[in-house]
Amino acid sequence: MRPRLVVSLSGIGTSTLHRCVALAAELDRRQVPLSLLLAPRPTSARGAAAERGLAPAIDWIRARTAEGDAVVLHGFDHNTHPCHRPVSIRRRAEFAALPAHEAGLRLLAARAVVDRLGLATDCFAPPRWLASPGTLTALRRHQFAICADAATVRDLRTGAVHVGRVHGLGRTAGLGGRTEPWWCLALVLGAARSARRGGLVRITVDAAELDRPGPRQALLDAVDIALHHGAEPTTYLGLASTGSSLGSASTSVPAGLSRSNLA
Repeated sequence: MRPRLVVSLSGIGTSTLHRCVALAAELDRRQVPLSLLLAPRPTSARGAAAERGLAPAIDWIRARTAEGDAVVLHGFDHNTHPCHRPVSIRRRAEFAALPAHEAGLRLLAARAVVDRLGLATDCFAPPRWLASPGTLTALRRHQFAICADAATVRDLRTGAVHVGRVHGLGRTAGLGGRTEPWWCLALVLGAARSARRGGLVRITVDAAELDRPGPRQALLDAVDIALHHGAEPTTYLGLASTGSSLGSASTSVPAGLSRSNLA
């Protein structure tokens, strides 16, 4: 089976917009769409002011979706525990341990903010790519189509599970500094290995990482090697409701079992 390639971008904001635009231009030349990870914040007077300041980034996201990119909801408020206690994102991701009711409340609130921004999505990628069983239940209840976690992409409508580990760089993985060259190499090798096996190639990058030439080039090299091995570019939305597996690296399970970060 032909491999597929999904490239996602988080950390989209006013200060990183020029890097996002440059990356999108590089990927446009390769005919590779982006999955844009969006993490809205709770509504408040301060939040409303922040949204106005982010207008150029939101306008860019709207323009990109009109050209074929996909918006992916990437959590709601990464900095606050559901019980309103601050928590380190390295210790605990927002949706990693939530029961269905709490997850549903956050999903509803996040969707309301996304709607107010003039955007729409039925795709979800949890912060740090970790989703609890309760989160999966809530996503189905609220008619989301896709949940992309660290190791799989779940079609919540058909029950198909596309297996493919997400490949990221140092900041995405919570590491950096001296480990950066190793992570750049690991990104390229991981993408090549997944593509050769005919599987799902998933690459993610935070816009803040694009200010350094090493990570930026590693990302493009990973994309190029996946394309060299025949990977078909798509988005997380493009994986929804296909009802088919992605080669030997995909399986289907019953649904009952199992289109950011603007911080």
